[in-house]
Amino acid sequence: MTAPRYTPLVESLPSTVPFVGPETQERARGRPFRARLGANESLFGPSPRAVAAMTLAASEVWMYGDPEMHELRGAIAAHHGVAPDQVMVGEGIDGLLGLLVRLIVAPGDAVVTSDGAYPTFAFHVTGFGGRLHKVPYRGDHEDPEALVARAREVGAKILYLANPDNPMGSHHPAAAIRAMIDNLPEGTLLALDEAYVELAPDGTAPDIDPEDPRVIRFRTFSKGYGLAGLRVGYAIGARSLIAAFDKVRNHFGVGRIAQAGALAAITDQDWLVQVRTQVALSRDEIGRIARSCGLAPLPSATNFVTIDCGRDGAHARAILRALADRDIFVRMPFVAPHDRCIRVSCGQPEDLAALAEALPEALSAAG
Repeated sequence: MTAPRYTPLVESLPSTVPFVGPETQERARGRPFRARLGANESLFGPSPRAVAAMTLAASEVWMYGDPEMHELRGAIAAHHGVAPDQVMVGEGIDGLLGLLVRLIVAPGDAVVTSDGAYPTFAFHVTGFGGRLHKVPYRGDHEDPEALVARAREVGAKILYLANPDNPMGSHHPAAAIRAMIDNLPEGTLLALDEAYVELAPDGTAPDIDPEDPRVIRFRTFSKGYGLAGLRVGYAIGARSLIAAFDKVRNHFGVGRIAQAGALAAITDQDWLVQVRTQVALSRDEIGRIARSCGLAPLPSATNFVTIDCGRDGAHARAILRALADRDIFVRMPFVAPHDRCIRVSCGQPEDLAALAEALPEALSAAG
């Protein structure tokens, strides 16, 4: 009797995950968190229309979802002023990034990202055998010029940039992204992750021709639309690239309930407007709480606020642990010097009241 014969690549990889979920932590702790402020979910919830649509679709869940996702792709296309065959829907941006890497990156191919940027992209690249080249942030922002220069230096097949950025919450204006695209080296594809762009200031998202072969952009229903549990995201790109996803995607990966919820959500832009208002108020309150404790909140274009704790990673991790001891779930950046910070998701008033109570005690406990 033999064990499974893993590939040499898989044999060489550590057993790891990009994030440890709050549920995992709760099981280890033996009790729930009272404020779930670490996963950048929308604590303001989804559109009631989306909830109603999912409830109705539940009675039809004996059927597979439409593998072409015809209605949803059409609604997304209409919202963005593009054609349905320039849109691909998948299992969140994470799933789509995995498919993109599978399409583009062969073992040994160069890929460029920022050191400390969203780790799931790097997880996919490593899993398919690509060679990651990481560029430091410039201050608390990703560095478009340095990313492009490194892509040119190593002949990168993909350059990944999130705008707005996770984990720092910073952003670049549309003109900076436009300049980055115009300077891309021949043969490099920009994977532009815009997961948080609905919550960013006006003028953050550039106007990009979807047929521009140099760019594929990604959006999600997990953040502003409040549907993280559905795992629905989408990509907008050139028809030839979008069609290539059909070669490798799970054609039944987005179920019937998920398609119904996302379709109702994108057609209820009034809900997104009021979520943006609540997020802005919550960011202000998190900033107030941080400043009242002598900490420095960083400017945010997302549904979270990154807080500079003023010292180093060891100190920030001690604060994180002390907050968890007080049943407050938050996260922090992984890489120095940004690991001097903690990152707090926007939440309801009662969540932020719990944070305001716990943070001074956590700072004291952390020394």
